[in-house]
Amino acid sequence: MTQTPISSSTQKQEKLRTALVSPDYFNPFGNKLIQSGFINKEQLKNALVEVRKTKKPLVKVLEQLTQRALSPELVRQYKQHHLFELKILYGVDCVDPESEDIASEHMTELIESLVPIQVCRRHKLLPLQRIDGEPPMLVIAMVNPDDLQALDDVKQLLRSKGLGLQRIVITEEDYDKLLQKYYEEEKERQKIQEAQKQKKELDRLGDVSDIVGDLGDHALDDADQEGGDDLASSSEANQAPIIELVNKILIKAIQEGASDIHVEPQEENFRVRLRKDGVLRQYFTLPKHIIPAVTARFKIMGELDISERRLPQDGKIRRKFQGRTVDFRMNTLPSRYGEKVCLRILDNSATQLGLDFLISDQETLTKVRDIASRPFGLILVTGPTGSGKSTSLYSVLAERNDPGVNISTAEDPIEYALPGITQVQVIREKGMNFASILRAFMRQDPDIILVGETRDAETAKTAIEAALTGHLVLTTLHTNDAAGAIARLDEMGVEPFMISGALLGVLAQRLMRRVCTQCREPYNPTREELARFGLSASNEESVTFYRAKALNGEALQTATNNGTVCIKCGGSGYKGRVGVYEFMVMSERLEKLINQGATTDMIKEAAVEEGMTTILAYSLNLVREGHTTLEEVERVTFTDSGLESELKAKRKTSLVCSNCNAELEQQWLDCPYCMTPRFSEHH
Repeated sequence: MTQTPISSSTQKQEKLRTALVSPDYFNPFGNKLIQSGFINKEQLKNALVEVRKTKKPLVKVLEQLTQRALSPELVRQYKQHHLFELKILYGVDCVDPESEDIASEHMTELIESLVPIQVCRRHKLLPLQRIDGEPPMLVIAMVNPDDLQALDDVKQLLRSKGLGLQRIVITEEDYDKLLQKYYEEEKERQKIQEAQKQKKELDRLGDVSDIVGDLGDHALDDADQEGGDDLASSSEANQAPIIELVNKILIKAIQEGASDIHVEPQEENFRVRLRKDGVLRQYFTLPKHIIPAVTARFKIMGELDISERRLPQDGKIRRKFQGRTVDFRMNTLPSRYGEKVCLRILDNSATQLGLDFLISDQETLTKVRDIASRPFGLILVTGPTGSGKSTSLYSVLAERNDPGVNISTAEDPIEYALPGITQVQVIREKGMNFASILRAFMRQDPDIILVGETRDAETAKTAIEAALTGHLVLTTLHTNDAAGAIARLDEMGVEPFMISGALLGVLAQRLMRRVCTQCREPYNPTREELARFGLSASNEESVTFYRAKALNGEALQTATNNGTVCIKCGGSGYKGRVGVYEFMVMSERLEKLINQGATTDMIKEAAVEEGMTTILAYSLNLVREGHTTLEEVERVTFTDSGLESELKAKRKTSLVCSNCNAELEQQWLDCPYCMTPRFSEHH
């Protein structure tokens, strides 16, 4: 290849550049276009002027000008003419990837060893060939061979390798195509390397039966979306140790009755924890080198992209275990040491639907059933994540499910399949959010509507409008107590008069662990312990209190080895969970307070005066009945914001209104109930 020195006259080249796009320049390709009838002389002149202004390729300018595409033959002739012009313009040879064989493997090797891809992108160049000689040369295709900065950077790189530089020119379109081809091949190489790496990890792992031998040997089969045909995987599990390991993790969680599985990479290993009865416990620790393989297996089961490791992903696994279908709602999250996998277990067969299975207090149960039987209005269920809100809503629907009632639900995701009910899955990517589905329900002649969660103002307002127009609407909110739901709706922008007009009642709830009836220990709390919960030692003398016999660490290991550990609870001291409820029923007094913009404390105080059993009072009743412990009350309910002040509210206030005899706090200037400006009567 011959090459004009870079030091050739730049003024001459600049004149040549100007002449090539001058309207007066005789363009051979333009002459062919005129002869073929594609354009006329005036159009060619205008096109050359546009090329000079915008620096766009002549073909694109002509296609925009004529609104017609050039034939492949004309495009090919233009490219040959354009390469000839570039060769004259820069005084170097040119390259045409369409007619010359460019080895992409060789180009990739040169990029990885001599000219990094960052330099290629910055200066729009690509190394194509190494020529042995004296001195050896590296042929580099450049969009602009006269770019001095690019030449300095490349020469500096090649000088340390003892190589000289030989420039050739390439069109920008061909450069983009070669660069894109490089990236596609690089991505494919990375996938192959990742697969090879995982295969090596599997070979290193070998047999995992010793690691998880205590997890059981039950079969865990695939199930289709309807839970029908089985896709046998037990034989596959015997062949692949990672598949066997992941299956046994899922089996262990189901056998333990866990609600969540946490697979967490750590610096030295990775651990598997299960949330059982609302509390996380570490079950086993596994070698660090199998983290990528385990994560990939979970992703394959959840139909996720195994090559995407920088973004969170959501998936779903459905399996059959001992004849019943179990769903796992999965999420992956990139962390410092790898991807954490969290799975929520949705075992429909293990859940008993029905309010009488949930609410043990007969008075609260009667109130909830009475409100749930109303023909229209809004019922809210509040509580933190994992407090059983969905189960309560499904229990209401199960009791109201009748051929004469049209029930529709909008859920994200659908957790339980209820026969006879229209259940709709939220798909935000398609524009199907809670609000849009709720609006569609209004044209489906519904009697009862369930909205999985009210998260925004649009959903809240649409739900309340549905409740005001003759439908029974059930939905959930995230608040600490029943009275806090009013403030939460107000924050969403719902008018107080709409809240008071639509709301029938608010059910706040928690889940506490049941103390194991087989190994629990009776004891007498101290006066200080009882006083902390607002209880009097003299009033609780006849009550038997229990505490859990919980074993941890070495004590648990010793009891297990000796065979003295509790068979029912496995040494945790607790088995199963019990619901704690607070049901606030709307009344004229509460409606008046809501319309007046009363605070959450004022609404709660009024509800208690009208007979509402608070979460704290309900949980203490469960302690008296021997279902749970004071430690659980403190862990689950007593530490909630606002509940400790509830004990203070039990004491008599110092003043009452002289007009309506309502108990008041000293800071009020006006009575919040009857708006009397002054009060004077003392206790």
